[in-house]
Amino acid sequence: MTSIDFKSEALAMKDQLVAWRRDFHRHPELGFQEVRTSSIVAKHLGELGIEAQTGVGKTGVIGVLDGVMPGPVIMLRFDMDALPIHEANDTDYASQNPGVMHACGHDAHTAIGMGIARLLTKHRNQLNGTVKFVFQPGEEGCGGALAMIGDGALEAPKPEISMGLHVWNDMPVGRAGVGAGPIMAAAGLFKIAVQGKGGHGAQPDKTIDAVLVGSAIVNALQSIVARNVEPRRAAVVSVCTFHAGGAFNVIADTAELTGTFRSFDDATHELIMRRIREVAEGTAIAMGATAGVDVRRIAPATVNDVRAAEFVRADAVDVLGAEQVEPEQFTMGAEDMSEFLKRVPGCFFFLGSANAARGLNAPHHNPHFDIDEDVLPLGVAILAQSAARYLSKG
Repeated sequence: MTSIDFKSEALAMKDQLVAWRRDFHRHPELGFQEVRTSSIVAKHLGELGIEAQTGVGKTGVIGVLDGVMPGPVIMLRFDMDALPIHEANDTDYASQNPGVMHACGHDAHTAIGMGIARLLTKHRNQLNGTVKFVFQPGEEGCGGALAMIGDGALEAPKPEISMGLHVWNDMPVGRAGVGAGPIMAAAGLFKIAVQGKGGHGAQPDKTIDAVLVGSAIVNALQSIVARNVEPRRAAVVSVCTFHAGGAFNVIADTAELTGTFRSFDDATHELIMRRIREVAEGTAIAMGATAGVDVRRIAPATVNDVRAAEFVRADAVDVLGAEQVEPEQFTMGAEDMSEFLKRVPGCFFFLGSANAARGLNAPHHNPHFDIDEDVLPLGVAILAQSAARYLSKG
C-alpha cells in the first residue's frame, strides 16, 4: 500500500473537490432535509460501482466498498447538514437558500467523502477488507447519528474501527490536530420559560417583570461553573437567546431563554443539568415568578481510541509533515460522531482550514464562515491513506 501516493492523487482531484464543495455550499439543506445532497452522494457512489443505501436515518446514505479480499471493516463518516444562518459572504458560490448556510464546513466533509470514495474505488484491488461510507444527516443538534444507528448503520457489515474529520477554522490550512481520549465535549440544551405578570411600564409595582426575572436567571446561571463545578474540570454554560416583550411601554409577562452547556465527563454533566433547573426555578420563585425548565442532552463527549488516534496521526504526519500535526487537540464544541465512537472505537480529528491572509478565518457558525479549499485534497489524502493502510493489514 505504500506504493500509492495518495497525496499526489488527491491533489490532482482538487478542481473536482472544489466543484463539489461549492455546489453543496450554494444549495445548503438543514438537518433531515438533505434530499438534494444525499441524492448527489448516492448517484456518485453508484457511478463508482458502490451500491448506495438511501433513507438511512431519514436522509442518510451508506455505501459499502469491498476490496479484493475479505478482511476488516472500516467506517468513514461524513456529515451533510447546514445551519439556519443567513450567509453574509459575497462569493459566486454563496448560499442560494435564504436563511440556510453551510457555516460549519459540512459541505467540505461531504466533498471529501466523495473524493475518498473515488480514490479508494480506484485502488480497490489493493484493499483486503471493506470500507463503509456513512454520509450522515442532522449532525447539528438533530440526532442524525442516532437516527442512522437506529436504522442499522453499524450492522451488515459491522465496522471494527471508525474514522472521520472536521475542517477547523481555529487552525491554519496545512495543519492538523489528532488527539487521543476526549477531544470534544458532551453537549446539552436548556429552555427556560419565565412566567411573570405584565403591566404598564409606568407602574412596575403592579407587575412581576419577566425581563428582570430572566436577566437575574442569566446572571445566576453563571455561578454554576464558577461555584459548583470542580475547578479542574472544564465546563461551559451559555445563555444564547432571550426573547421577551413586544412594546416599549409594556412590562412583559413572559420571557424565554435558551442555551447550551458543555462538559467532558458524565458527573459534571449531571451536576450542570441539575443546577440549571434549581437555579432557574429558585431565582424565579425568589422574585415572585415561576420558571418552567426543560434540560436535555444532545450528544455525549467525543472520545478517540488511543491506538486509532496514533494510527491516523501517522498518516497525517506523512501527508502534512511532523511539524504540522498537533498530538493533542480538544474543544468545548460537540459532535454526534461521538455516538459512533461510543459503539465503534476510532478517531475523529481536526484539519486546519483557515487562511487569515485571504480573510478565510471567520469562526464556525458565523455568517462570514468560509474555508481555504486547499484543505479538501489534504482531507482526502489523510483518510484515504489511513483506510487503505488499515485494510492492507487485513
